[in-house]
Amino acid sequence: MRTKEEYRESIKAMRPNIYMGGEVLGRDNIPGVDIMDLTFDFAHAPEYQHLTTATSHLTGETINRFCHIHQSPEDLLAKQEMTRVEARMVGGCIARCMGIDAMNALSVITYNCDEARGTEYHQRFLEFLRGWQERDVVGCCAQSDVKGHRLRRPSEQADPDLYLRVIEKKKDGIVVRGAKAHNSFAPLAEEIIAIPTRFLRPGEEDWAVAFAVPGDHPGVKLVCRGASFRDRVPELAGPFSGKGEIESLTIFDDVFVPWERVFLCGEAEFGGQLALLFSLFHRHSYTGCKPALSDIIMGTAALVAEYSGIEKEDHVRSKLAQLITVAELVYGCGIAASVKSTHMPCGTQVPDIVFCNVARKHAGVNVYHEYDILADIAGGLPATLPYDTEFVSPEVGGLVKKYLARADGVSPEDIYRCFAWVSDYAVSSMAGVLQYAGIHGGGSPVMEDIAILGTYNIQEKKELAKRIAGIEKIDLEGQ
Repeated sequence: MRTKEEYRESIKAMRPNIYMGGEVLGRDNIPGVDIMDLTFDFAHAPEYQHLTTATSHLTGETINRFCHIHQSPEDLLAKQEMTRVEARMVGGCIARCMGIDAMNALSVITYNCDEARGTEYHQRFLEFLRGWQERDVVGCCAQSDVKGHRLRRPSEQADPDLYLRVIEKKKDGIVVRGAKAHNSFAPLAEEIIAIPTRFLRPGEEDWAVAFAVPGDHPGVKLVCRGASFRDRVPELAGPFSGKGEIESLTIFDDVFVPWERVFLCGEAEFGGQLALLFSLFHRHSYTGCKPALSDIIMGTAALVAEYSGIEKEDHVRSKLAQLITVAELVYGCGIAASVKSTHMPCGTQVPDIVFCNVARKHAGVNVYHEYDILADIAGGLPATLPYDTEFVSPEVGGLVKKYLARADGVSPEDIYRCFAWVSDYAVSSMAGVLQYAGIHGGGSPVMEDIAILGTYNIQEKKELAKRIAGIEKIDLEGQ
């Protein structure tokens, strides 16, 4: 397992291909690198290693859990708890889930495709996975195509490149063209895994492609935007001050991919299966990170209430109970998805579809309600808080401290830090990204509906209703 210093040296050596703010950048001081640092630190911390490390099913070696293919319900439970613990420490997305969620999905689909089609993807994948684990790779999944006209399929678009596709097959590999959107932390990934975004039909074989390329591979262009919490003066800085994350529109501009890095090419029916399975693994990861974000909102709301002297008011306690309910129901569904998981013929453990999607649906519909609770308890000050420079100003600092007073015994500095954090988490550019990601991260809400309705046995419930209503007689002896 690598150290964070080794990881940083690795990405510094990568080719500059990040387009942001009118510049072409390398990977020095990219937003979010401190988050990646933590994933390496935790893997070396003895008190967390029961969560953050695993035993490779390929080599028997101890590896970072972010490089592991789940082999049991216990693996899924450990991944979920690890994600909650680490996401709480960084105040948001832990970043490495996307890559390993894609790898877990590929472990299943490459095997199934080989069984059905006689292809050789799975052995190819296992060789790639072995290197991934040995190098302790940071990966990213590029799934969401830009899609163009939303009512048209890939083959119906005016521009066929609006879904990533194969434009040429060669003796030694393929050439792909297209773009993938919403790729969180892609500039910090050493490997980018590209997979389909939807079900595909016969005639759409060119779009049924999955592969891996280095993040700085020729023809790969990362068009990025970042968001961050506000910088603070040193006297008032917190652990997240000035820290943030980065998103990429990842463009594959006629990119050559060697065959050893191609894991699906033309098998249309497996393209859709891969899209759904990655989403399933990623929604299970979400049952760890989303409760962590609820924990942060909950703790912040409780602290603001205490500092304002209203922590014992019934309406405050009721709102905190609502936040607890969201966090623990989502987490509980993740536990259920792990316990009721399925062991696939390839050896990979796949979480339960319904529980994963119920968790993600419940989390998504409550995101803005959670922020509404925080805004209600905190009041308007987070949106109008004086700058930290005025708080420490020789001219007006004393007056600012005087008029920010709240509960007895709480220093002006702690009151300011508390409300500055609420401002960061609720009304900054980073807050906007967190809120929007809470709705669309891991798939838009309609996709959870599709997954739930496509899997859940509603007919069984209709038969139950018929028996209860007397439409069908109940066979007591046969029950």
